[in-house]
Amino acid sequence: MNRAHKTACGLHCIRVKHLSVTLADQKIIEDINLHVHCGSLLAIIGKNGAGKSTLVKAILGEIPYDGTIEFRDMKDKTLQSPTIGYVPQYLNIDTNTPTSVYDLIAGFDCNIPVFLWKSKKEADRIRKQLAIFGAEDLLDKQVSKLSGGELQRVLLALATIKEPKLLVLDEPVSGIDQAGIQLFYQQIDYLKNNFDMAILLISHDLNYVANCADEVVLLDKTILKAGDVSQVYHSAEFLSVFGQGHQEVK
Repeated sequence: MNRAHKTACGLHCIRVKHLSVTLADQKIIEDINLHVHCGSLLAIIGKNGAGKSTLVKAILGEIPYDGTIEFRDMKDKTLQSPTIGYVPQYLNIDTNTPTSVYDLIAGFDCNIPVFLWKSKKEADRIRKQLAIFGAEDLLDKQVSKLSGGELQRVLLALATIKEPKLLVLDEPVSGIDQAGIQLFYQQIDYLKNNFDMAILLISHDLNYVANCADEVVLLDKTILKAGDVSQVYHSAEFLSVFGQGHQEVK
């Protein structure tokens, strides 16, 4: 992962243009347009069923869609396929699996099955990656034995080991205690300010979004409102979705 000098450079961006998803002849999301620069956090908010998970699946290439997703390097004007890191809302793990944190990350990072190949160099590389998130002591721990907070830190290390230009976080703190949530969000803020990646956060945590997002998109099948926190949270569209009580969240 490439460190910026002190803050992210702002020279890369992700553009989603006129993205729509139709499943079984039903329009799930329609005409979604997003623009996220590296070093910034864009939060997607909305009620259950608004299409947030569908949007994530489309960005990850897991379902067909109409429209385009572009990664653009503003320095040399090149257009490339974006490298994407992903932290899911849940990870189903067999409680009896012997897979260690090393096995999990090495299996993703290398093309050779980990049971056929293990090296001190790779272990050191993974430990260094885990250390960014205060999880270096978890290298040899079984994944099935991790707490919710530990697992999310490991998944964050896994999602960023290949230096993504876009990091997608889909309700990443579900099932984590308050101390773990605060630590996780501190690490997201560190990534935003120190690495050249754009961050797309799907969240129901309106307080966190209010305090940490650079831009907010209110989604209900299509984009109802987009802008900074004040523009979205004080809009008629926000009021119609969340009600009066949430307008004073910030």
